[in-house]
This record gives sequence, C-alpha cells and structure tokens, in this order.
Amino acid sequence: MDRSTAVPLRSLLFTPGDQESRIAENAKSGADALFLDIEEPRTPCPEATRVRARGLVREFLDSAAPGPGVPLNFVRVQPIASGMILRDLQAVMGPNLAGILLPKITGPADVHAADAILTCFEVELGLPVGETMLYPILENAQAIRQAYEIASASDRVAYMGGAVSRFGDICADIGFRWTPKGTETLYIREKVLIDARAAGIRYPISGMWGGANDDLDGLRAWLTELRDIGYFGMMMGNAEHVAIVNAAFTPTAEELTYWSEIDRLTREAEAADTRLLMGDKNQGEGHEIHIAHVATARKLLAWARELGADT
Repeated sequence: MDRSTAVPLRSLLFTPGDQESRIAENAKSGADALFLDIEEPRTPCPEATRVRARGLVREFLDSAAPGPGVPLNFVRVQPIASGMILRDLQAVMGPNLAGILLPKITGPADVHAADAILTCFEVELGLPVGETMLYPILENAQAIRQAYEIASASDRVAYMGGAVSRFGDICADIGFRWTPKGTETLYIREKVLIDARAAGIRYPISGMWGGANDDLDGLRAWLTELRDIGYFGMMMGNAEHVAIVNAAFTPTAEELTYWSEIDRLTREAEAADTRLLMGDKNQGEGHEIHIAHVATARKLLAWARELGADT
C-alpha cells in the first residue's frame, strides 16, 4: 500500500508493546489501526523492556493476518539517529506489518534512510518492495517546518499529520502551553495538514487529544475541529474513546444525503443539458452548483464508500 491507495484510518490506537494483555484488548477495540510501541513502551525503558516488547509484538503480528474488521498494525520503532532501528525491524518485519511509525524526524533524510532500510528487509524476506508504509512523526520545530519535504520524500509516506501532544517532544521543543481548546496548536495542525495534502496524502491523521479521559465534551469539541479543518482521523491513547473517535470521522446521514443529492442532480442536469440549481436561493453560491461542488461531493462519497457507508 502507498499513498495513492491508502484507506481512511479514523483511529490509530497507541499500544505499549511490552503489555501482552493491552495488545490483545486493543486489537479488539474497534480501532482502525494500532500503533504498537517498541520505541518507548514505558518510561524508564531499559533495553530489556524493548527486548520483551519486540518478542511480544512479533508474536502478535504472526497471528494478526489482515482482513475485514482487523486493524492495520503499525510499529513505532526507534529513530534513525539512534542506530537501533535495525534491531527493531529485524524483530517485526513481515507480511502482517502495515507500516512503521518513525519518531524524532528532523528532515527528509530520515525518510530516505528508513525507506532504503525497509527496501533491504523487503527484498531479504521476499515481501513486496515498497509496500511497508512509513508514518513520520513530526515532534520538533524543524520537522514541522519541513513537513512537505518529509511527506514527499517517499511514496511509502501514506499517512501524516500534526503531532500535537500535551506533554510530548513537540510541546517541549516549541514551548507552547497546552489548553483544552487547542488554539496553541491550531497552526501546527493546519500547516502540516496542508503540507500533507499538497504531497498527495489522502487522509491526514492528527495527533492526540490531551485532555482528561472523562472530558468527553472536550474530546468531541476537539474531534469536531479536526474534522472541520480537514483531518480524517486521529492518534489516540484510550481504547474507551474508540467509538467516539470513529463516529467523529464517519460521515453523517445528512452529509451522505447532501452529497448524494448533488451527484444525482448533476447526472440529471448533464443528461438534460440544463443549469444545476439546488436548495434555497438565500444560500448564495451554495444554490448554484458548480463543478467544484460536484467534485467535492464525489470525493467525499468515495471516502464514505471506503469506510463501508451505504451511499
């Protein structure tokens, strides 16, 4: 799979690679994808913990063949600069690994290096070359500045987005103070979103919600803003939120009706060679349907179909 064939992922659920029970539970959570962490499954993280995580993740991947209702499996490996990525990939590469999350990226050179290493493993293991995806995690100002170049560095980069976090590396590097409203990260989220879309990424995924687990109103407001500005999914850390996150990034019945009506009226107008009008004159431009409206509606209907919605 590459960026041109990437499917929408509404929920990408953090899963510590050293916790066997959590891996099993998260695999049944309904999340569209898991990110199994062997970079830092816990803190502190001695090498013995990573060794355990590699073994558990390998065992899980061996039994996790892709199929309907089965999440895609990504693994967060150690960064290129650590010199340890080979150990991680030796443990997890195989046909059931959808891709890797690459942390601590500073520029496109990291993507080039990871791409080359993945190619070597694919050839060695007889896997389709180029199929293992790369998900760059943008955790510093330099990566945010070069988001377009990072996204464009390899066709393996099928997903990317603004890596916002309440306590993570991006917060420390930029120096913002987290708020539930998220104003302090709006530019980061929008800048990376535009860079990702310009690079051809179909379904950008945002970083996590940093609020309290029981602040469901805050979570829903955050999700609404993410979808409003153009995101199609979100990284997340709490399996109990999966249903809420999936619903936020699933078209509503009203949206499907509206897009389908534009598509139907367009086909009828084309057949009759008539002007295409729809709805209330007071809606101004929204009343006169133009080709841009039609293209948008059909693109969103395609997204809905990829999610399995009845259109």
